[in-house]
Amino acid sequence: MAPAADREGYWGPTTSTLDWCEENYFVTQYIAEFWNTVSNLIMIIPPILGAIQSIRDGLEKRYIGSYLALTVVGMGSWCFHMTLQYEMQLLDELPMIYSCCIFVYCMFECFKMKNSVNYHLIFTLVLFSLLVTTVYLHVKDPIFHQVMYGMLVFTLVLRSIYIVTWVYPWLRGLGYTSLGLFLLGFFLWNIDNIFCDSLRDFRKEVPPILGVTTQFHAWWHILTGLGSYLHILFSLYTRTLYLRHRPKVKFLFGIWPVIMFEPLRKY
Repeated sequence: MAPAADREGYWGPTTSTLDWCEENYFVTQYIAEFWNTVSNLIMIIPPILGAIQSIRDGLEKRYIGSYLALTVVGMGSWCFHMTLQYEMQLLDELPMIYSCCIFVYCMFECFKMKNSVNYHLIFTLVLFSLLVTTVYLHVKDPIFHQVMYGMLVFTLVLRSIYIVTWVYPWLRGLGYTSLGLFLLGFFLWNIDNIFCDSLRDFRKEVPPILGVTTQFHAWWHILTGLGSYLHILFSLYTRTLYLRHRPKVKFLFGIWPVIMFEPLRKY
């Protein structure tokens, strides 16, 4: 049998510019990176449920868009890691930029009148997205994409710190939990990249159930997916507080966080 990393699978030779540390077609011939694929479920199912709940609650479309954008990222990442094809890589990476732009819009419009529209900010974010897309399709350098994505995330971090420091200090727990999960995921993402050879050697020596725990790119999906979901909750909590609702974070089945809130106060 050929080494795991060299196995051929259903989707043919790899055409993506990135191939992660998980051994290709190790679990099944139909999924190139099994654990990196299924770990995206956390970015698909919960945001869909969040979007449905947002529609039922009559929330502003920007938050419905935030949930759906995270779902698109998860679906794109699923397709990319399942196939390792370049076209699917773009379906993963470009929505990361677009979803972050939606998050930025929500965060900077938290303290505006209900259903207000900031056309200048929309134009700026759309222009940024188009420029990044155009350049990335030309240069095909993943580092460029990572830097652009990092800039957007850094913008969100600064805005979140401002809110929990100067506006709603009692939201520090939610805001910093979201940030902490994202940073932990980023740390494991780097470990997976830097120590890939050592991790592969380790997985050859231990039982498969233990080796699975070292699939750190899959952990990156889980942690950043949860961190992004909590960021949407943080943004939504901030917005509904400003609109004088009374939001509360509750845990479905004692595990999964959701926001429930009462109608607008009447005076």
